[in-house]
Amino acid sequence: MTLPRPRADSVVRMPTTLSALRGLALTAGPFLLAGLLLLALAYRWLDPSPPRRVVLATGIAQGAYAEFGKRYAEQLARHGIRVELRATQGAAENLALLREPGSGVDIAFVQGGADELAAQRVSPGSTGDEDGDGLLSLGRMFYEPVWLFYRHDSARRLLAPPPRQPAAPAGAPPAFDRLSQLAGWKLNVGAPGSGVPPLMARLLALNGVAPAALTLSNLPTTPAVVELLEGRLDALALASAPESPMVQMLLRTPGIGLMSLAHSEAHARRLPFLSPVVLPRGVADLAADLPAADAHLVAPTASLVAREGLHPALVQLFMQAAQQVHGGAGWFQRKGEFPNAGDTERPLAPEAQRFYRSGPPWLQRWLPFWLANLADRMWVVVLAIVAVLIPLSRVLPPLYDFRIRSRVFRWYARLRAVEAAQGRRPAAELLAELDEIERRVSDVTVPLSHTDALYALRSHIQLVRRRLQQ
Repeated sequence: MTLPRPRADSVVRMPTTLSALRGLALTAGPFLLAGLLLLALAYRWLDPSPPRRVVLATGIAQGAYAEFGKRYAEQLARHGIRVELRATQGAAENLALLREPGSGVDIAFVQGGADELAAQRVSPGSTGDEDGDGLLSLGRMFYEPVWLFYRHDSARRLLAPPPRQPAAPAGAPPAFDRLSQLAGWKLNVGAPGSGVPPLMARLLALNGVAPAALTLSNLPTTPAVVELLEGRLDALALASAPESPMVQMLLRTPGIGLMSLAHSEAHARRLPFLSPVVLPRGVADLAADLPAADAHLVAPTASLVAREGLHPALVQLFMQAAQQVHGGAGWFQRKGEFPNAGDTERPLAPEAQRFYRSGPPWLQRWLPFWLANLADRMWVVVLAIVAVLIPLSRVLPPLYDFRIRSRVFRWYARLRAVEAAQGRRPAAELLAELDEIERRVSDVTVPLSHTDALYALRSHIQLVRRRLQQ
Protein backbone atom coordinates (compact mmCIF):
# COMPACT_ATOMS: atom_id res chain seq x y z
CA MET A 1 0.00 0.00 0.00
CA THR A 2 1.45 3.34 -1.01
CA LEU A 3 0.79 6.53 0.94
CA PRO A 4 -0.34 9.59 -1.05
CA ARG A 5 2.41 12.08 -1.60
CA PRO A 6 1.80 15.49 -0.07
CA ARG A 7 0.93 18.27 -2.42
CA ALA A 8 3.83 20.50 -3.30
CA ASP A 9 1.93 23.69 -2.49
CA SER A 10 1.13 22.42 1.06
CA VAL A 11 4.81 21.63 1.64
CA VAL A 12 5.77 25.12 0.59
CA ARG A 13 2.89 26.88 2.32
CA MET A 14 3.60 25.56 5.84
CA PRO A 15 7.15 26.91 6.30
CA THR A 16 6.17 30.06 4.45
CA THR A 17 3.22 30.67 6.78
CA LEU A 18 5.27 29.90 9.89
CA SER A 19 7.96 32.24 8.67
CA ALA A 20 5.45 35.01 8.09
CA LEU A 21 3.93 34.56 11.54
CA ARG A 22 7.35 34.50 13.18
CA GLY A 23 8.38 37.65 11.38
CA LEU A 24 5.13 39.37 12.30
CA ALA A 25 5.55 38.35 15.94
CA LEU A 26 9.11 39.62 16.09
CA THR A 27 8.08 42.90 14.50
CA ALA A 28 4.89 43.57 16.47
CA GLY A 29 6.11 41.98 19.71
CA PRO A 30 7.86 45.07 21.11
CA PHE A 31 4.87 47.19 20.10
CA LEU A 32 2.42 44.90 21.92
CA LEU A 33 4.76 44.64 24.90
CA ALA A 34 4.84 48.44 25.20
CA GLY A 35 1.04 48.52 25.10
CA LEU A 36 0.76 45.88 27.81
CA LEU A 37 3.33 47.71 29.93
CA LEU A 38 1.36 50.96 29.68
CA LEU A 39 -1.81 49.09 30.56
CA ALA A 40 -0.16 47.50 33.60
CA LEU A 41 1.14 50.88 34.78
CA ALA A 42 -2.33 52.41 34.35
CA TYR A 43 -3.89 49.54 36.29
CA ARG A 44 -1.41 50.00 39.11
CA TRP A 45 -1.96 53.75 39.17
CA LEU A 46 -5.78 53.65 39.01
CA ASP A 47 -6.11 50.61 41.30
CA PRO A 48 -9.60 49.74 39.95
CA SER A 49 -10.13 46.65 42.11
CA PRO A 50 -11.40 47.56 45.61
CA PRO A 51 -10.31 45.77 48.78
CA ARG A 52 -12.47 42.83 49.78
CA ARG A 53 -12.91 44.04 53.38
CA VAL A 54 -14.20 47.31 54.79
CA VAL A 55 -14.86 48.37 58.41
CA LEU A 56 -18.12 50.20 59.18
CA ALA A 57 -18.53 51.86 62.59
CA THR A 58 -22.16 51.65 63.71
CA GLY A 59 -23.37 52.25 67.26
CA ILE A 60 -24.84 50.46 70.27
CA ALA A 61 -25.92 46.84 69.89
CA GLN A 62 -29.68 47.44 69.71
CA GLY A 63 -29.67 50.84 68.02
CA ALA A 64 -30.69 51.89 64.53
CA TYR A 65 -27.06 52.20 63.38
CA ALA A 66 -26.45 48.55 64.21
CA GLU A 67 -29.63 47.45 62.41
CA PHE A 68 -28.76 49.43 59.30
CA GLY A 69 -25.18 48.15 59.43
CA LYS A 70 -26.44 44.57 59.13
CA ARG A 71 -28.41 45.50 56.03
CA TYR A 72 -25.37 47.15 54.45
CA ALA A 73 -23.31 44.04 55.15
CA GLU A 74 -25.91 41.90 53.39
CA GLN A 75 -25.99 44.18 50.35
CA LEU A 76 -22.22 44.33 49.90
CA ALA A 77 -21.79 40.60 50.53
CA ARG A 78 -23.59 40.01 47.23
CA HIS A 79 -20.62 41.60 45.48
CA GLY A 80 -17.99 39.70 47.44
CA ILE A 81 -17.21 42.55 49.87
CA ARG A 82 -17.07 41.67 53.58
CA VAL A 83 -18.31 44.49 55.83
CA GLU A 84 -16.93 44.28 59.35
CA LEU A 85 -19.26 46.05 61.79
CA ARG A 86 -17.57 47.94 64.65
CA ALA A 87 -19.90 48.55 67.63
CA THR A 88 -19.45 51.98 69.27
CA GLN A 89 -21.29 54.34 71.61
CA GLY A 90 -22.43 56.49 68.70
CA ALA A 91 -21.62 59.39 66.41
CA ALA A 92 -18.94 61.13 68.49
CA GLU A 93 -16.91 57.94 68.90
CA ASN A 94 -17.40 57.14 65.21
CA LEU A 95 -15.88 60.50 64.25
CA ALA A 96 -12.96 59.96 66.61
CA LEU A 97 -12.28 56.55 65.05
CA LEU A 98 -12.43 58.00 61.53
CA ARG A 99 -9.89 60.67 62.45
CA GLU A 100 -7.57 58.22 64.22
CA PRO A 101 -5.15 56.83 61.60
CA GLY A 102 -4.67 53.43 63.24
CA SER A 103 -8.29 52.68 64.12
CA GLY A 104 -8.97 50.67 60.97
CA VAL A 105 -12.43 52.24 60.52
CA ASP A 106 -13.12 53.20 56.90
CA ILE A 107 -16.69 54.52 57.04
CA ALA A 108 -19.22 55.30 59.77
CA PHE A 109 -22.67 56.62 60.58
CA VAL A 110 -22.54 60.18 61.92
CA GLN A 111 -25.37 62.17 63.41
CA GLY A 112 -25.87 65.69 62.09
CA GLY A 113 -24.62 68.31 64.52
CA ALA A 114 -22.43 65.86 66.43
CA ASP A 115 -19.20 67.12 64.85
CA GLU A 116 -18.11 70.32 66.58
CA LEU A 117 -15.11 70.72 64.24
CA ALA A 118 -17.36 70.58 61.18
CA ALA A 119 -19.73 73.06 62.82
CA GLN A 120 -16.87 75.51 63.28
CA ARG A 121 -15.89 75.19 59.59
CA VAL A 122 -19.39 76.04 58.37
CA SER A 123 -20.26 78.60 61.06
CA PRO A 124 -21.01 82.15 59.90
CA GLY A 125 -17.85 83.49 61.55
CA SER A 126 -15.48 81.05 59.85
CA THR A 127 -13.28 82.23 57.01
CA GLY A 128 -13.65 79.04 54.95
CA ASP A 129 -9.88 78.60 54.89
CA GLU A 130 -9.74 76.01 57.65
CA ASP A 131 -8.07 72.78 56.65
CA GLY A 132 -10.34 69.77 56.26
CA ASP A 133 -9.95 66.64 58.34
CA GLY A 134 -9.77 64.18 55.45
CA LEU A 135 -13.39 63.07 55.84
CA LEU A 136 -15.98 63.07 53.07
CA SER A 137 -19.74 62.68 53.22
CA LEU A 138 -21.77 60.24 51.16
CA GLY A 139 -24.90 62.31 51.77
CA ARG A 140 -27.83 62.24 54.16
CA MET A 141 -29.31 58.80 54.77
CA PHE A 142 -32.23 59.06 57.20
CA TYR A 143 -33.85 61.20 59.88
CA GLU A 144 -32.64 60.56 63.41
CA PRO A 145 -35.30 62.20 65.61
CA VAL A 146 -34.67 63.24 69.19
CA TRP A 147 -36.98 61.07 71.29
CA LEU A 148 -37.65 62.26 74.82
CA PHE A 149 -39.50 59.48 76.66
CA TYR A 150 -40.78 60.22 80.17
CA ARG A 151 -42.77 58.58 82.92
CA HIS A 152 -46.37 59.73 83.31
CA ASP A 153 -46.14 59.64 87.10
CA SER A 154 -43.01 61.80 86.99
CA ALA A 155 -44.83 64.34 84.85
CA ARG A 156 -47.74 64.47 87.30
CA ARG A 157 -45.35 64.88 90.20
CA LEU A 158 -42.95 67.41 88.68
CA LEU A 159 -45.27 69.48 86.52
CA ALA A 160 -47.51 71.05 89.16
CA PRO A 161 -50.17 73.26 87.54
CA PRO A 162 -49.71 76.98 88.13
CA PRO A 163 -52.25 78.90 90.23
CA ARG A 164 -55.68 79.57 88.68
CA GLN A 165 -55.12 76.71 86.19
CA PRO A 166 -57.21 73.57 86.62
CA ALA A 167 -55.35 70.37 87.27
CA ALA A 168 -55.17 67.68 84.62
CA PRO A 169 -57.93 65.05 84.66
CA ALA A 170 -57.29 62.09 86.91
CA GLY A 171 -54.93 59.60 85.34
CA ALA A 172 -53.77 61.97 82.56
CA PRO A 173 -50.31 63.58 82.73
CA PRO A 174 -50.10 67.36 82.60
CA ALA A 175 -49.19 69.09 79.35
CA PHE A 176 -45.50 68.54 78.67
CA ASP A 177 -44.33 70.11 75.43
CA ARG A 178 -41.44 72.48 76.26
CA LEU A 179 -37.85 71.65 77.18
CA SER A 180 -37.88 74.45 79.73
CA GLN A 181 -40.22 72.27 81.81
CA LEU A 182 -37.37 69.78 82.43
CA ALA A 183 -35.97 71.78 85.35
CA GLY A 184 -35.78 69.51 88.39
CA TRP A 185 -36.03 66.25 86.40
CA LYS A 186 -33.71 63.26 86.44
CA LEU A 187 -32.75 63.06 82.78
CA ASN A 188 -30.42 60.67 80.99
CA VAL A 189 -28.81 62.18 77.88
CA GLY A 190 -26.83 59.19 76.59
CA ALA A 191 -23.39 57.73 77.03
CA PRO A 192 -20.21 59.68 76.28
CA GLY A 193 -19.19 58.99 72.70
CA SER A 194 -22.70 59.28 71.32
CA GLY A 195 -24.04 62.38 69.62
CA VAL A 196 -26.91 62.90 72.10
CA PRO A 197 -25.06 64.62 75.01
CA PRO A 198 -23.73 67.57 72.97
CA LEU A 199 -27.03 67.84 71.10
CA MET A 200 -29.08 67.92 74.29
CA ALA A 201 -26.67 70.44 75.80
CA ARG A 202 -27.36 72.80 72.89
CA LEU A 203 -31.13 72.25 73.06
CA LEU A 204 -31.28 72.86 76.80
CA ALA A 205 -29.14 75.96 76.47
CA LEU A 206 -31.53 77.32 73.82
CA ASN A 207 -34.40 76.82 76.25
CA GLY A 208 -32.62 78.50 79.16
CA VAL A 209 -32.16 75.34 81.22
CA ALA A 210 -28.82 75.30 83.03
CA PRO A 211 -27.16 71.91 83.61
CA ALA A 212 -27.38 72.50 87.36
CA ALA A 213 -31.16 72.86 87.14
CA LEU A 214 -31.69 69.15 86.59
CA THR A 215 -30.02 65.86 87.40
CA LEU A 216 -28.18 64.60 84.33
CA SER A 217 -26.83 61.10 83.81
CA ASN A 218 -24.85 59.51 80.99
CA LEU A 219 -25.94 55.89 80.96
CA PRO A 220 -25.89 53.80 77.77
CA THR A 221 -29.29 53.24 76.19
CA THR A 222 -30.12 49.79 77.57
CA PRO A 223 -29.29 50.54 81.24
CA ALA A 224 -31.05 53.89 80.92
CA VAL A 225 -34.24 52.19 79.70
CA VAL A 226 -34.10 49.82 82.68
CA GLU A 227 -33.67 52.77 85.05
CA LEU A 228 -36.59 54.57 83.42
CA LEU A 229 -38.91 51.57 83.67
CA GLU A 230 -38.01 51.03 87.32
CA GLY A 231 -38.67 54.67 88.20
CA ARG A 232 -35.12 55.77 89.04
CA LEU A 233 -35.13 58.11 86.02
CA ASP A 234 -37.85 60.57 85.10
CA ALA A 235 -36.96 60.81 81.40
CA LEU A 236 -34.37 59.82 78.86
CA ALA A 237 -33.35 61.35 75.55
CA LEU A 238 -32.05 59.42 72.62
CA ALA A 239 -31.54 60.18 68.94
CA SER A 240 -32.30 57.27 66.68
CA ALA A 241 -34.24 56.19 63.63
CA PRO A 242 -37.63 54.58 64.38
CA GLU A 243 -36.16 51.21 63.33
CA SER A 244 -34.41 51.06 66.72
CA PRO A 245 -35.86 48.22 68.83
CA MET A 246 -35.65 50.44 71.93
CA VAL A 247 -37.79 53.14 70.31
CA GLN A 248 -40.33 50.57 69.18
CA MET A 249 -40.54 49.08 72.66
CA LEU A 250 -40.87 52.40 74.52
CA LEU A 251 -43.65 53.60 72.21
CA ARG A 252 -45.70 50.58 73.29
CA THR A 253 -44.86 50.61 77.01
CA PRO A 254 -47.77 51.64 79.30
CA GLY A 255 -46.98 54.54 81.58
CA ILE A 256 -44.28 55.91 79.24
CA GLY A 257 -45.01 58.99 77.16
CA LEU A 258 -43.30 60.70 74.24
CA MET A 259 -42.80 64.45 74.48
CA SER A 260 -44.25 66.44 71.56
CA LEU A 261 -42.17 69.57 71.18
CA ALA A 262 -44.27 72.68 70.77
CA HIS A 263 -41.36 74.69 69.37
CA SER A 264 -40.01 72.14 66.89
CA GLU A 265 -40.03 74.63 64.00
CA ALA A 266 -38.30 77.29 66.10
CA HIS A 267 -35.58 74.87 67.16
CA ALA A 268 -34.93 73.94 63.52
CA ARG A 269 -34.57 77.62 62.62
CA ARG A 270 -32.05 78.19 65.40
CA LEU A 271 -30.03 75.01 64.67
CA PRO A 272 -29.78 74.53 60.89
CA PHE A 273 -28.75 70.86 61.11
CA LEU A 274 -32.16 70.05 62.65
CA SER A 275 -35.41 69.43 60.74
CA PRO A 276 -38.93 69.58 62.18
CA VAL A 277 -40.69 66.24 61.71
CA VAL A 278 -44.07 64.87 62.71
CA LEU A 279 -44.72 61.38 64.03
CA PRO A 280 -48.24 60.70 62.71
CA ARG A 281 -50.94 59.46 65.02
CA GLY A 282 -51.25 55.68 64.96
CA VAL A 283 -48.12 55.08 62.83
CA ALA A 284 -46.55 52.79 65.46
CA ASP A 285 -49.67 50.69 65.95
CA LEU A 286 -52.91 51.56 64.18
CA ALA A 287 -54.95 48.99 66.06
CA ALA A 288 -53.86 50.37 69.44
CA ASP A 289 -53.82 54.00 68.18
CA LEU A 290 -50.16 54.55 69.13
CA PRO A 291 -49.23 57.30 69.42
CA ALA A 292 -52.62 58.70 70.36
CA ALA A 293 -51.81 62.09 68.78
CA ASP A 294 -49.37 63.60 66.32
CA ALA A 295 -45.98 64.14 67.96
CA HIS A 296 -43.83 67.06 66.83
CA LEU A 297 -40.11 66.28 67.03
CA VAL A 298 -36.82 67.69 65.84
CA ALA A 299 -34.46 65.47 63.90
CA PRO A 300 -30.85 65.73 62.87
CA THR A 301 -30.04 63.75 59.75
CA ALA A 302 -27.68 60.82 59.91
CA SER A 303 -24.97 60.69 57.23
CA LEU A 304 -22.44 58.18 56.03
CA VAL A 305 -18.97 59.65 56.47
CA ALA A 306 -15.90 58.03 54.95
CA ARG A 307 -12.20 58.60 54.93
CA GLU A 308 -10.91 60.43 51.89
CA GLY A 309 -8.88 57.40 50.83
CA LEU A 310 -11.81 54.97 50.69
CA HIS A 311 -11.79 53.21 47.31
CA PRO A 312 -14.27 54.81 44.85
CA ALA A 313 -15.72 51.40 43.97
CA LEU A 314 -16.60 50.86 47.63
CA VAL A 315 -18.20 54.31 47.78
CA GLN A 316 -20.29 53.34 44.75
CA LEU A 317 -21.37 50.09 46.42
CA PHE A 318 -22.30 51.89 49.66
CA MET A 319 -24.37 54.39 47.67
CA GLN A 320 -26.24 51.58 45.93
CA ALA A 321 -26.79 49.86 49.27
CA ALA A 322 -28.01 53.16 50.79
CA GLN A 323 -30.58 53.47 48.05
CA GLN A 324 -31.86 49.98 48.82
CA VAL A 325 -31.82 50.43 52.61
CA HIS A 326 -33.07 54.02 52.98
CA GLY A 327 -34.86 54.73 49.69
CA GLY A 328 -38.30 53.50 50.75
CA ALA A 329 -41.06 55.30 52.62
CA GLY A 330 -40.86 55.47 56.41
CA TRP A 331 -42.41 57.07 59.44
CA PHE A 332 -40.85 60.46 58.67
CA GLN A 333 -39.99 60.41 54.96
CA ARG A 334 -41.61 59.62 51.65
CA LYS A 335 -40.22 57.18 49.11
CA GLY A 336 -37.15 58.53 47.33
CA GLU A 337 -36.45 61.31 49.83
CA PHE A 338 -33.29 59.53 51.01
CA PRO A 339 -30.44 59.25 50.38
CA ASN A 340 -29.77 62.80 49.21
CA ALA A 341 -26.78 65.06 48.68
CA GLY A 342 -27.75 67.70 51.23
CA ASP A 343 -24.86 67.77 53.71
CA THR A 344 -23.51 71.17 54.69
CA GLU A 345 -21.03 69.94 57.31
CA ARG A 346 -18.39 68.37 55.04
CA PRO A 347 -17.63 67.94 51.31
CA LEU A 348 -19.43 65.31 49.28
CA ALA A 349 -17.32 62.43 47.96
CA PRO A 350 -16.78 62.66 44.15
CA GLU A 351 -18.12 59.14 43.59
CA ALA A 352 -21.22 60.01 45.64
CA GLN A 353 -21.73 63.11 43.48
CA ARG A 354 -21.53 60.87 40.43
CA PHE A 355 -24.14 58.53 41.91
CA TYR A 356 -26.59 61.34 42.70
CA ARG A 357 -26.06 62.74 39.20
CA SER A 358 -26.16 59.56 37.09
CA GLY A 359 -27.20 56.68 39.32
CA PRO A 360 -25.41 53.31 39.32
CA PRO A 361 -22.96 52.64 36.46
CA TRP A 362 -24.75 51.38 33.36
CA LEU A 363 -22.44 48.39 32.93
CA GLN A 364 -23.39 46.97 36.33
CA ARG A 365 -26.86 46.23 34.98
CA TRP A 366 -25.42 43.65 32.60
CA LEU A 367 -22.02 42.56 33.96
CA PRO A 368 -20.75 41.24 37.28
CA PHE A 369 -19.56 43.95 39.65
CA TRP A 370 -15.83 43.24 39.34
CA LEU A 371 -15.93 43.26 35.53
CA ALA A 372 -18.19 46.29 35.27
CA ASN A 373 -16.04 48.19 37.78
CA LEU A 374 -12.85 47.31 35.87
CA ALA A 375 -14.32 48.46 32.56
CA ASP A 376 -15.83 51.58 34.10
CA ARG A 377 -12.53 52.74 35.59
CA MET A 378 -10.17 51.64 32.83
CA TRP A 379 -11.92 52.57 29.60
CA VAL A 380 -10.64 56.15 29.54
CA VAL A 381 -7.07 54.98 30.04
CA VAL A 382 -7.46 52.24 27.44
CA LEU A 383 -8.71 54.78 24.91
CA ALA A 384 -5.77 57.06 25.73
CA ILE A 385 -3.30 54.21 25.25
CA VAL A 386 -4.93 53.25 21.94
CA ALA A 387 -4.81 56.88 20.81
CA VAL A 388 -1.07 56.93 21.50
CA LEU A 389 -0.34 53.55 19.92
CA ILE A 390 -2.31 54.06 16.70
CA PRO A 391 0.15 56.64 15.25
CA LEU A 392 3.05 54.43 16.33
CA SER A 393 1.49 51.45 14.59
CA ARG A 394 2.14 53.10 11.21
CA VAL A 395 5.79 52.10 11.44
CA LEU A 396 4.89 48.40 11.69
CA PRO A 397 4.32 47.69 7.94
CA PRO A 398 7.63 49.23 6.78
CA LEU A 399 9.45 47.62 9.69
CA TYR A 400 7.94 44.23 8.88
CA ASP A 401 8.82 44.65 5.20
CA PHE A 402 12.41 45.56 6.12
CA ARG A 403 12.78 42.50 8.38
CA ILE A 404 11.56 40.13 5.66
CA ARG A 405 13.67 41.63 2.89
CA SER A 406 16.74 41.70 5.12
CA ARG A 407 16.69 37.89 5.05
CA VAL A 408 17.39 38.13 1.30
CA PHE A 409 19.44 41.29 1.00
CA ARG A 410 22.09 40.28 3.52
CA TRP A 411 23.34 37.59 1.05
CA TYR A 412 24.08 40.20 -1.60
CA ALA A 413 27.09 41.36 0.40
CA ARG A 414 28.67 37.88 0.21
CA LEU A 415 27.65 37.49 -3.44
CA ARG A 416 29.26 40.79 -4.28
CA ALA A 417 32.43 39.80 -2.43
CA VAL A 418 32.66 36.57 -4.53
CA GLU A 419 32.17 38.50 -7.73
CA ALA A 420 34.78 41.10 -6.72
CA ALA A 421 37.34 38.33 -5.96
CA GLN A 422 37.19 37.02 -9.53
CA GLY A 423 40.71 36.92 -10.95
CA ARG A 424 42.38 37.28 -7.54
CA ARG A 425 41.34 33.93 -6.13
CA PRO A 426 41.06 30.51 -7.80
CA ALA A 427 37.80 30.01 -9.68
CA ALA A 428 37.21 26.60 -8.10
CA GLU A 429 37.39 28.13 -4.63
CA LEU A 430 34.96 30.90 -5.59
CA LEU A 431 32.56 28.38 -7.14
CA ALA A 432 32.61 26.32 -3.95
CA GLU A 433 31.82 29.41 -1.91
CA LEU A 434 29.06 30.28 -4.36
CA ASP A 435 27.59 26.78 -3.95
CA GLU A 436 27.60 27.29 -0.17
CA ILE A 437 25.76 30.61 -0.61
CA GLU A 438 23.21 28.95 -2.89
CA ARG A 439 22.67 26.12 -0.40
CA ARG A 440 22.12 28.56 2.44
CA VAL A 441 19.76 30.71 0.36
CA SER A 442 17.67 27.63 -0.45
CA ASP A 443 16.84 27.40 3.26
CA VAL A 444 15.57 31.00 3.42
CA THR A 445 11.79 31.22 3.74
CA VAL A 446 9.80 34.40 3.08
CA PRO A 447 6.09 35.12 2.72
CA LEU A 448 4.64 34.74 -0.76
CA SER A 449 4.38 38.52 -1.08
CA HIS A 450 8.21 38.75 -0.89
CA THR A 451 9.25 35.78 -3.06
CA ASP A 452 10.19 38.12 -5.92
CA ALA A 453 13.25 39.27 -3.96
CA LEU A 454 14.22 35.66 -3.19
CA TYR A 455 13.94 34.55 -6.83
CA ALA A 456 15.89 37.63 -7.93
CA LEU A 457 18.71 36.63 -5.54
CA ARG A 458 18.78 33.11 -6.96
CA SER A 459 18.95 34.44 -10.50
CA HIS A 460 21.81 36.73 -9.54
CA ILE A 461 23.67 33.76 -8.03
CA GLN A 462 23.33 31.95 -11.35
CA LEU A 463 24.57 35.04 -13.15
CA VAL A 464 27.73 35.20 -11.01
CA ARG A 465 28.26 31.43 -11.48
CA ARG A 466 28.20 31.78 -15.25
CA ARG A 467 30.77 34.57 -15.09
CA LEU A 468 33.06 32.45 -12.93
CA GLN A 469 32.67 29.45 -15.25
CA GLN A 470 33.64 31.57 -18.24
